[in-house]
Amino acid sequence: MAGGGVAAAASAISIPWRSLLQRALDGNAHLKHSTFFQLVRPDPDPDAPATVGGGGRPANRTVVFRGFQEHSDKIQINTDARSSKIGEIRNCPFGEICWYFTDTWEQFRIGGLIEVIDGSSPDPVKLQLRESAWFGSSVKSRLQYLGPCPGLPIPDDDLVKDAHLDPSAGPVDAFCLLVLDPEKVDYLNLKSNQRLMFTRNQKGDESNNWMAEKISPNVNVVLAF
Repeated sequence: MAGGGVAAAASAISIPWRSLLQRALDGNAHLKHSTFFQLVRPDPDPDAPATVGGGGRPANRTVVFRGFQEHSDKIQINTDARSSKIGEIRNCPFGEICWYFTDTWEQFRIGGLIEVIDGSSPDPVKLQLRESAWFGSSVKSRLQYLGPCPGLPIPDDDLVKDAHLDPSAGPVDAFCLLVLDPEKVDYLNLKSNQRLMFTRNQKGDESNNWMAEKISPNVNVVLAF
């Protein structure tokens, strides 16, 4: 790895909220659902509430954390290029992750821009990222992209059962990589009653400088066990 790559990797890991998130991931690693989070997107209509999707209806999906993009704090998500959310994201690329860790009582709300990387991308570097994400998924997960279009009726169950995939084959057209570039992170720890707001300031050289501010927790958040 070149010296610049090592420095970039070290910089990403040293970002304060990234260290908190990694600690939460490690502390909840024994829970399968610890890599699941909610992805919320706004309506492309500027007059619509910011927490709803197309047609004024909620646009909230559970997705799986597929790791950070190498040498950065960008979050990767695999999805189906045929799903309705792809068009919604292209029209309005803002989104927010809400990620709660049940064992450590920590919540991360991570907002930023979402980039769509599908097979039509002209950038070979991005296509390589997509391919790496494809091979980083299990064969069972990859098989889902051979089924009918998401959200449409299934004409024949046999079409799903009879799907076959060569494990050595590259990404199919339906496979899409989403990359969320964080701009703001709202961290809440319910055990310590601590809340921190991290805001990114991008410099002219495209490097990131994160500012942290301690803020009052939401008094309406109450957990009873």
